[in-house]
Amino acid sequence: MIDARQVLELAVPFSEDEKSRELVLMLLEHTPSPFSREQFTPGHITCTGLVLHPSLDAFLVVHHHRLQRWLLPGGHVEGHDEQIWDTARREVTEETGAVLIEAPRPALIGIDVHGIPPGRREPFHLHHDLIFAFRAVSDRIVPTEEARQVAWCSMAEADRYELPANVRRCASRATLEPRP
Repeated sequence: MIDARQVLELAVPFSEDEKSRELVLMLLEHTPSPFSREQFTPGHITCTGLVLHPSLDAFLVVHHHRLQRWLLPGGHVEGHDEQIWDTARREVTEETGAVLIEAPRPALIGIDVHGIPPGRREPFHLHHDLIFAFRAVSDRIVPTEEARQVAWCSMAEADRYELPANVRRCASRATLEPRP
């Protein structure tokens, strides 16, 4: 199981994320089950993957069925996730079929705390989301039951997908320029 200290050691050098970082630290220090999707007050940890296209000129987005909007792939921590970034890696693979380049410790490129509207069996709650950067081996992606629509999105296309500000910030932090 994931050790909460591991999350505390992940530094985020971006001032825009500092308030969210403080909220995550408080969640980890003062709640009994910060990684449990059943802890609704004040919420729980989730993980997201910003997956760069092999050419580094685009990133992967999925259409979230319940929220009816385009987002980065991600989701809830599960008991078999050994490291916190394993959650993001697993969710990316489950939702998109993308094969990722192996990295011992993917970069944490963002932290975002945001509200989730009430659902079938869940009240309104907060996702304390940790966003990790990955790079795809190829451009092959496959829609799945979890994400029926998946696409590569360049920064120039962010408006068309109506991506939220936190997604745009994280994408701009990643290297999206082709390398020689």
